[in-house]
Amino acid sequence: MSINHAQLRAFHAVASEGSFTRAAEMLHVTQPTLSGQVKALEENYGVRLFDRRGRRVEPTELGRTLLDVTRRLFSLEAEADQLLGAARGLRRGHLRIGADAPYSIIPVVGVFNRRYPGLNLSLAIGNSDHVLQDLFDHRTDVAILANLDVDPRLFAIPFQHDRLIVFVDCKHPWARRRTVRLAELAGQRFILRELGSTTRRIFETALARAGIELGEVMEIGSREAVREAVAAGLGIGVVAQAEFGQDDRIRALQVTDADLESVEYVVCLAERQDLRIVRAFLDIVREQAAARNSAG
Repeated sequence: MSINHAQLRAFHAVASEGSFTRAAEMLHVTQPTLSGQVKALEENYGVRLFDRRGRRVEPTELGRTLLDVTRRLFSLEAEADQLLGAARGLRRGHLRIGADAPYSIIPVVGVFNRRYPGLNLSLAIGNSDHVLQDLFDHRTDVAILANLDVDPRLFAIPFQHDRLIVFVDCKHPWARRRTVRLAELAGQRFILRELGSTTRRIFETALARAGIELGEVMEIGSREAVREAVAAGLGIGVVAQAEFGQDDRIRALQVTDADLESVEYVVCLAERQDLRIVRAFLDIVREQAAARNSAG
């Protein structure tokens, strides 16, 4: 009995997304169709691949083992597609990009799109932990991450140096200031990204080194929501300087006595750096980084 490719892809989508609804949306099929494909796969082999927990599903031990196989399988399938597409001069294909922030990489994406207009692009935004996991799980081809740890599984290009700043609302007592010392942040109420955010990790590391404890911390899951909360006077925020932008409701302050440097890297799996579509993107990254350094 040969395995049914559509059923296997249905299983892979559900196991990767943890949801029949999201998996159906990703594959552009109806949920009953997707559920039927997974059920048929289980019945064909007399196995159980998922535990149903309310609206969520989790792979069984067998399902997790099969997911490891399908990740490799569909990664190789994508590589084959890109290899054949490369023979046509990169006129077709799909590059999937993950980023912990869109600001620094959008110009690169724009150059790539103009140079290779026949290629499809998708950009997924999340915190650093999620972006990195998507890369390892082959959900994305390249990723943009800050302050990356050394990992032999990854190939990384330093792309942009930046520095974290704190910011307050325009009515805050510090609003007319341009700088602040780290010790002044002790006991202050802060609005921070969720755990897994590189911005938060860099900031909390600097605080720990200085033995400084913040006051109450409100945790919010997106940069935009953090900005709105700070603008509303709910606390002090932290952001990379390049991402601060223009907003009359808030004021930026440099922290003068702490190492809050951030380095953005463009990353891919080491085993995939020579794929034509990935290599084309990395070449543009190198060009843009060199141009920025020359201008600086």
